[in-house]
Amino acid sequence: MPGDVLLLSNSRPPGGAEPFAHAREVLASHLGDRTVWFLPYAQADHDAYVAWVARALAPLDLRPLHREPDPASTAAHADAVFVGGGNTFRLLHDVRRLGILDALRGNDACRYTGSSAGTNLACPTVKTTNDMPIVDPGGLDALGRVPVQVNPHYLDPDPASTHQGETREERIREFHELNTVPVVGLREGAWLHRTGDALTLGGNTARLFRRGQEPTELAPGTDVSWLISS
Repeated sequence: MPGDVLLLSNSRPPGGAEPFAHAREVLASHLGDRTVWFLPYAQADHDAYVAWVARALAPLDLRPLHREPDPASTAAHADAVFVGGGNTFRLLHDVRRLGILDALRGNDACRYTGSSAGTNLACPTVKTTNDMPIVDPGGLDALGRVPVQVNPHYLDPDPASTHQGETREERIREFHELNTVPVVGLREGAWLHRTGDALTLGGNTARLFRRGQEPTELAPGTDVSWLISS
């Protein structure tokens, strides 16, 4: 049985709360007392990022993967990893270059946690990220730990806004002009938690997009296991 997966929309809750304050309970349940290897590659300052997350998640046994002599080998045998947020393209570029992407692909039993860019990495591709491609990652295929796409930090259209660019919904509709994979738009504070063959939405509401269909609102606690069994 593949390892369980927890995909958070965000690490910083609105209103100035402590990092991950909104998800402490589900993180504790998901990670337990495992040693967790943290992947800081989505941000430039790896050491500062690890220190920030370690303080937020204490007393979790969080270890910096980038400090390992052979990070790919460590990832290949890890019981649990946590992939942090930042720029998705930098993250994918570095984990591919370092061999970590292939290592994690071969370690199905590893319990995976992602936030923002780390959530994008767990999808079949990174095509539904919000980030600019600041580096060529050498391809858009990602880990495929879940068979659906996620759009973290999903924002609803603001009828009072003067912004003339595409809304998030319009961008996802553009994705579905060329792709058939369902997309879950995770609003801030929301997460998807896969345990075995079950997939559940937690924390906040989300919006489900399927090609050729109108979007569907999902309430916290909704069982969307059919997305991984269809």
